[in-house]
Amino acid sequence: MISGSKIRIERWGRALAALMLSWLLASSAWAFDLPELMGLLAQQKSGEARFTEQRFVRGLEGPLDASGVLSFTAPDRLVRRTLSPRPETMSVEGNTLTLSRGGRTRTLALDSMPELLGMVEAMRGTLSGNGQSLQRYFRSTLSGSATGWRLDLEPIDPRLAAQVRSMRLSGRGGEVLGIDMEFIGGDRSVMAITPERGAGTAAVPSAPSAASARTTP
Repeated sequence: MISGSKIRIERWGRALAALMLSWLLASSAWAFDLPELMGLLAQQKSGEARFTEQRFVRGLEGPLDASGVLSFTAPDRLVRRTLSPRPETMSVEGNTLTLSRGGRTRTLALDSMPELLGMVEAMRGTLSGNGQSLQRYFRSTLSGSATGWRLDLEPIDPRLAAQVRSMRLSGRGGEVLGIDMEFIGGDRSVMAITPERGAGTAAVPSAPSAASARTTP
């Protein structure tokens, strides 16, 4: 004969199992994904941030350091103004790339340099929340949550893949805070981004976690 207390324990066990199952299903349904990240990023229409960059080059001891200001205006204007070690500006708007250094300016068409176009579109696609543009050039893996995410990008365009091994962007909410690029041949660039809070920036620092990962083909 089964005692009443044993029956109650079994009922509680079933109820607890059902509760845990429903919680797991709900957690899966609410997992942070690429469309949600793109939606957060798309809310930032413009922004300005300071950056510091370290470039690790094969054959050189120690990194090459640079610092300056980044600015973005949706949907496609991106400006990198380097202040140190020497002043220079790179601006991109639409298909036009403009380089300025030492009083000289040069203008180029982005589509004439596929490897650079892919890197620019990775930045513009992320900052503007344009997932379609991003996935045209990269296979993406998103991990973390809205409070700390990491977006790993692997080139699928063969011309870009011949130059860039991988890119990693990290951030929090709708702000990008770090960019890590690894190039074919072993060179690497690590950029830390600090937003100008009063400027409605599209960039900031993060603490990404690997709590939830999903890969987009």
